[in-house]
Amino acid sequence: MISYARQTQEEQPQAAPPPMEEHIAPAPRVSVQAFCETVETAAAVQAAGEDRRLGKAHLKIQMGGMAAAIEAYRSAPTPNVIVLESDGRSDLLSGLDQLATVCDAGTRVVVIGRINDVMLYRELVRRGVSDYVLAPVGAIDVVRSICNLFSAPEAKAVGRIIAVVGAKGGVGASTISHNVAWAIARDLAMDAVVADLDLAFGTAGLDYNQDPPQGIADAVFSPDRVDTAFIDRLLSKCTDHLSLLAAPATLDRVYDFGTDAFDAVFDTLRSTMPCIVLDVPHQWSGWTKRALIGADDILIVAAPDLANLRNTKNLFDLLKAARPNDRPPLYCLNQVGVPKRPEIAATEFAKAIESQPVVSIPFEPQIFGSAANNGQMIAEISANHKSIEMFLQIAQRLTGRSETKKQKSSLLSPLIEKLRGR
Repeated sequence: MISYARQTQEEQPQAAPPPMEEHIAPAPRVSVQAFCETVETAAAVQAAGEDRRLGKAHLKIQMGGMAAAIEAYRSAPTPNVIVLESDGRSDLLSGLDQLATVCDAGTRVVVIGRINDVMLYRELVRRGVSDYVLAPVGAIDVVRSICNLFSAPEAKAVGRIIAVVGAKGGVGASTISHNVAWAIARDLAMDAVVADLDLAFGTAGLDYNQDPPQGIADAVFSPDRVDTAFIDRLLSKCTDHLSLLAAPATLDRVYDFGTDAFDAVFDTLRSTMPCIVLDVPHQWSGWTKRALIGADDILIVAAPDLANLRNTKNLFDLLKAARPNDRPPLYCLNQVGVPKRPEIAATEFAKAIESQPVVSIPFEPQIFGSAANNGQMIAEISANHKSIEMFLQIAQRLTGRSETKKQKSSLLSPLIEKLRGR
């Protein structure tokens, strides 16, 4: 029996394409070597290697299938993952037995084959094969198979990163991201954290009425110290389900970052939090581009004018091209209906972007201004305000979840709420 791979938990191999809401957690820094027999499979594996979720993996592709793999590892150490393409049954099983004699402990094997047979699948599982994928395969099939080797099925919902960015400065992207995160935590009952990435001018601390002594800057400037315990100490608790990784919002240093400056922070948050909302500042740099492309879902916030339309279109097209195996970004219109201001209609926006906005949030400076000045969310200012339903719609679209059923209120509910607020 091959002892270097864990067994997959599904009893029946799956070849169906993923639903749009499927969440695939990124793979860690692992080495992957694929031995293909057909150029079609090699092309699919090559495309998978360009997917954001395999961005940290080191992928090498060779032709020759099983025979080439056995020969290669007679004199070389095996990688973390071996992907094998095979179209035969007896040759496959005997080849795996030979491969077991030259493989290092801990290596995981994914087999791509053309025989849809449960008995074969069970034989592969008995030999310790991690996954069996039916050919022909697409890039997302390869991505899913490799990534799922490193994430338990029950933990697939953990670590969903949502990035919110403005198409232009001053469009209210931070306000939207903070209120959407509030809806995710309160209405969807998901543990969430808001990471304010605008270190110089971030407003999340003000919006949530928090002034923590430490925050995201401590993690970014001390990457060697970043682990779960360190990040936990930096989080500021806003509600039972919502935490904040605040920006310092000071100008005593310059915040110039390398492309991978936030990687350690995001990786650690992914391992502990079901939902991470990134408040991405309106700037274009290596790290902001990396944060957007690496996110599981993206929301672009735009005002209804020409500059916002152009920028939204540019962002939308770039992100779609860079994330071909993900669903397209979402966008919403904000500050709609400013008196005496000419605006581009939502229908025109949708025609140019080739996608409908999730919601169009009306311009209401009094309630939004009061919330900002008081350090509160819109739901705290006015429990029945129409924008609250819009924030919930955005939250549901970004997370793929429905609103949790609220318990029926009793006569003691008002008293209990008052006691909780004390």
